[in-house]
Amino acid sequence: MSDNKQKIIIDTDCGSDDAMAIAMALNDENYEILMITAVSGNVRMKQAAYNTLTTMKVSDTSYPPVYEGSDAMLVRDWVGASDVHGDDGMGDLGLVDYSLKTTPGNAVLKMLEALRENEDKSIDIITLGPLTNLAIAIRLEPETMKRARRIIMMGTAGLGRGNVSMVAEFNIWQDPEACQIVIDSGIDPLIFVGWDACLDEAMLDPEEIEKIRSSGELGRFCIDTNVKLMNLNVKRFGYECLDMADPAAMAAALYPACIDQCDKYYCEVDLSRGPSYGAVLIDYYGFSGKTPNAYICSKLKADLYKQYIMKTLRAL
Repeated sequence: MSDNKQKIIIDTDCGSDDAMAIAMALNDENYEILMITAVSGNVRMKQAAYNTLTTMKVSDTSYPPVYEGSDAMLVRDWVGASDVHGDDGMGDLGLVDYSLKTTPGNAVLKMLEALRENEDKSIDIITLGPLTNLAIAIRLEPETMKRARRIIMMGTAGLGRGNVSMVAEFNIWQDPEACQIVIDSGIDPLIFVGWDACLDEAMLDPEEIEKIRSSGELGRFCIDTNVKLMNLNVKRFGYECLDMADPAAMAAALYPACIDQCDKYYCEVDLSRGPSYGAVLIDYYGFSGKTPNAYICSKLKADLYKQYIMKTLRAL
């Protein structure tokens, strides 16, 4: 790989929107994916690994190692998102290739090894699911994790509404204790791309969906695996559209020119087990008087974001 390429590690609970995001990264020649690590979230960890491997097979570009990580959440029981992504996370269409194999080795240990062995501040970590693997890595070697150049995470409701409760977003709600460990780690910068960043004008409309789907095998795979999400969105938003949370986070990480609003706030996770359990509380007006500890990306420039999706999914 060229030394000019930014090195990244992707951590994923690979469901259908993760698959699109991973395909985008695989097709951006400016980045070298050192590894992809699997975690439970949308689906159990091993299913997430199979889904990742299948996405790499369909993309047919580079084949970074895929390592298996944590199967359990730190405290709460795993819930999953079969209503959004299907039981297999990929729309239950029979597209997952279960003959593919992960690379031997523990995801958390391999992540730490890469951070130790590469130059300080040379690796970006991009997370698309719950932060369990990151939290464990921080507990094991907090100073090693600070060697990351930055951590960009799809998580939080941003400055908007929740998608799994009134105020919580799924990735954080699935393992909120892990998120608090990450926030408390002292790693800087931490960048959360909220669910609100992929809503409204950033949602893919029927014409854009069809453009991607008709572009070839990769585009068809990325759209067809999201069929359950599209059906759900008819009920949520009134028409067939796609709110692509993980692609939004990937675009923010790999193509920052598409970011419209991203500011630093003091944030903490509600761990109270009440109705707002799993919500990231964002001190927008500075009521706490505490030092801001995380960036919240809450809006993308829809035109640039969608152009990046089309380019990296070979739909232009």
